Amino acid sequence: MQSHAQGHLVYAASGVLAVHTELGTSIVPANRVTWTPAEFTHYHRAYGDTDMRILFLAPSLARLVPDHPAVFLASDLAREVLLALTGPRNYDAAAPAYSRAARSRLLRVLVDELDEAHEQPLHLPEPRDDRLRAIARMLREQPADNATLAELGKTTGASSRTLSRLFRDELGMTFYEWRTQLRVCHALVLLADGHDTTQTAYACGWANPSGFIAAFTNIIGTTPGRYRSTPGRSIHTRAAVKAPAARSGN
Repeated sequence: MQSHAQGHLVYAASGVLAVHTELGTSIVPANRVTWTPAEFTHYHRAYGDTDMRILFLAPSLARLVPDHPAVFLASDLAREVLLALTGPRNYDAAAPAYSRAARSRLLRVLVDELDEAHEQPLHLPEPRDDRLRAIARMLREQPADNATLAELGKTTGASSRTLSRLFRDELGMTFYEWRTQLRVCHALVLLADGHDTTQTAYACGWANPSGFIAAFTNIIGTTPGRYRSTPGRSIHTRAAVKAPAARSGN
């Protein structure tokens, strides 16, 4: 776990990253960018063969991006700027790739591109209520568990009505939306580890591959098979995403 005085962008040029913060977990497949604001305690985890790039933003630029953890699609221009600013020559003090002025201009272009991008539905919010946290823990350990909310509620001593209200109030989504998002995030990890579409579908709790493909495509914007075969290409996510809950105080 760590935190920084400046907010930072993390880009997965290939592979899949998970960024864990106090508000939840952001899954960052290839060609996505995750933003973690300053002072947020967090840690990163990579899955598969991952090329991870990090850029810190000065406060003057950080105020132009959200004040909560978020994931963005990297446009072609944003991707090239990210790669340019994190290439090997950037760490050569004797002959840097860009002057300070040029680097500042490129960072502003990058922030402008992110400002035009839509947040991706790849941030899984972390529950605060103990009953929801218990359910979240069970489903993370067994994402293929198809128990209903009423059945899960029996293990926590809460009715399905109470749990449904808590999911809406705390996380801004229904239980089934949250579980689907959890499963798709887990599917990205399995695909990065080399599992095929059918294996991944059953491991994540879908009764058949077609249901998995539909849910995956709705969130990621392409089929699992195409996602696995085009790791370095820009993929546009279709689904809208609700803003995460307001940041709690540290």
